[in-house]
Amino acid sequence: MGLRKDIWRSAICMASIEDIVARGAIGDAPVHWLPPMSKPFQFLADPFGFWRDGKLHVFAEAYDYRDRIGKIELFVYDEAFCLLSRCIVLSEPWHLSYPFVFEAEGEIWMLPEAFRSGALTLYRAVSFPHRWEPECRIDLGDDIPVDATVTFHDGLWWMFYTPARPGSSRPGCLNVAYAEHIRGPWTRHPLNPVRTDSASTRPGGTAKSFDGRVMLPVQDCSWTYGGAIRPLWFDALTPEIVLTHAGGKIGIPPRFGRHREGMHTLSAAGDVTLIDVKRTEFSPRGLSIEAIREGKKLMRRFSQKHPLA
Repeated sequence: MGLRKDIWRSAICMASIEDIVARGAIGDAPVHWLPPMSKPFQFLADPFGFWRDGKLHVFAEAYDYRDRIGKIELFVYDEAFCLLSRCIVLSEPWHLSYPFVFEAEGEIWMLPEAFRSGALTLYRAVSFPHRWEPECRIDLGDDIPVDATVTFHDGLWWMFYTPARPGSSRPGCLNVAYAEHIRGPWTRHPLNPVRTDSASTRPGGTAKSFDGRVMLPVQDCSWTYGGAIRPLWFDALTPEIVLTHAGGKIGIPPRFGRHREGMHTLSAAGDVTLIDVKRTEFSPRGLSIEAIREGKKLMRRFSQKHPLA
């Protein structure tokens, strides 16, 4: 338990991901901030957007330090970026985050981060945008992907992810898998891990093609979690060869005030881009929230072991 708490803030940036990557900064592009959460020590992070019927649907992780179980919340905006509605659209007994939403093979899919479930589950929109059902678990052997991100390139689906395995931690590795169909079967690349570097391996947004090269936003976690976003360029991406190089950190403008201590999402949605930035809270109240939560866990365990007659 500690006093330090990362508090993320998400926004719609009025610039394309191509423009942001080209200039290496958010710059002076206008932003529309997602609405704040209702309580302290809650935040919205990992925003991904999907346009449909003239509306921008923003999916984000809604997180509360009181229970540490993220849920996926939906924000619907009109073409003028006025908020029309918000609601929780996906929750599980385990933590959910990084709601990567995309279209493939005539369906709309979500591939949320759910490491605590022990698997990577692909969800299908049975009634977009509010109803999602698990379609299948993606089998990657003993790899349990963190922040899995997919893109279609040269006739194949490609998945980029940080591998997490029980009993070990490998935050500085990037693995790749590929498949002919989004449901799989998926094949892990023989060169995995294709990159080892805590400054440029953990996925952090939408992969895009630039003049035939794939660009993947990645997190720079070399000094703090989600310290910055960098573009990772794939100079070669085939079932036999992967060659990469990382670009510079995407600049966060001074006008963001306290929320300049990190950025860990850069996701494309047509002509706009979804971002999140953070500030750090140092507060005894944060420590008390941790203590209360741990106390409740101990009480639940005691009740399970000693049920009332």
